[in-house]
Amino acid sequence: MRVRLQLILFLSVLIMSCASQKKEVQPFSAEKVLDQNVEKIKEVQQTVNNVDQFPRNIPKGQTNWEMVGVRDWCSGFWPGVLWYAYEQSNDSELKESAMKSTEALKPIAYSSAENHDIGFMLYCSYGNGYRLTGNEEYKKVLLAAADTLATLYNPNVGSILSWPIKKDEYKHNTIVDNMMNLELLFWAAKNGGSQNLYDLSESHAQVTMDYLVREDASMFHLGSFDDETGEFLKGVTHQGYADDSMWARGQTWGIYGFAVAYRETGNKDFLKTSIQLTDHFIERLPEDGIPYWDFDDPKIPESPKDASAAAVAACGMLELSELVEEEAQKEKYFNAAKKLIEILSTDAYLSGDTNQALLLHSTGHHPRNSEIDMPIVYADYYYMEALLRLKKLEASE
Repeated sequence: MRVRLQLILFLSVLIMSCASQKKEVQPFSAEKVLDQNVEKIKEVQQTVNNVDQFPRNIPKGQTNWEMVGVRDWCSGFWPGVLWYAYEQSNDSELKESAMKSTEALKPIAYSSAENHDIGFMLYCSYGNGYRLTGNEEYKKVLLAAADTLATLYNPNVGSILSWPIKKDEYKHNTIVDNMMNLELLFWAAKNGGSQNLYDLSESHAQVTMDYLVREDASMFHLGSFDDETGEFLKGVTHQGYADDSMWARGQTWGIYGFAVAYRETGNKDFLKTSIQLTDHFIERLPEDGIPYWDFDDPKIPESPKDASAAAVAACGMLELSELVEEEAQKEKYFNAAKKLIEILSTDAYLSGDTNQALLLHSTGHHPRNSEIDMPIVYADYYYMEALLRLKKLEASE
């Protein structure tokens, strides 16, 4: 009996000792992650020697960003990253870098419209710059950019032409990505631009909803239309696995884009669409919480992930959580977004000292074997946006 009591005492002491040695699990802090990201962004910016060169991706085996020029569709994301870093830190050096990088993009606003990406290029850069500084010159550039983008609108179809260079293949095409460019037009209509900018944006969202959203609440990447009659010809997918598959980032462009369209128009159908796209996305997420590049790739689970889609989805769901009325829905979308952000903020996705990016494991254009499983700048942009949104929402509770 005495031996047994001594053994029990020994085991009790051992268990208590082990428990005391366990590190206390700290709650996730968006503030802490943002501060870490800011320090890294500031270090990286010091290596970007030319204001008209913009980080785009980091191929395998490399540590530094590959650069692109002003006219690359991704050129606006790096200035946006700098503005977000400045917003978090109020660091004057970051502000100066953000201004220089942003202002290098000015010619895009006054060029003939080449594609729908003017919104990505200038609203992420000049839009954030104007929001944070109130610089009236930035406002002028944004209004000019909106007018330029609007020249791609086809009233016969009711949507903006996405890829003018593909007119031989599609008389008129509209891609889901373009939902993200409507925010520039909505903003312009409220800030001195023509009412027509609002009207064509609402029409574009309606056409996208009517023809690119499938019955199961997944999305086509692209809708092809007759440019004279407006007839819908077919839905296809360029960057996904197949025309009927669910391309991850396309789904998240829809989630976020329709949430913004509802916020700007009050059209309940846009809200309903965003909810349906979001619910379908959440239902199909894999166990680890981060989407594969396409939900229907037959090579899953060996398929590459897309951290950029997770970051965009997080932004869209945080937006949605502020728009829905039911508390249960608010909590559902807020918690789903926070979970994505927390997973992206783990060692599995944060690059740490591996390279100059914030996030690993994004996928650009898998069918073309382009930018597969590597850091891509728009993943960092939406990741920073998501963290800032989360921080503000938690502070307001």
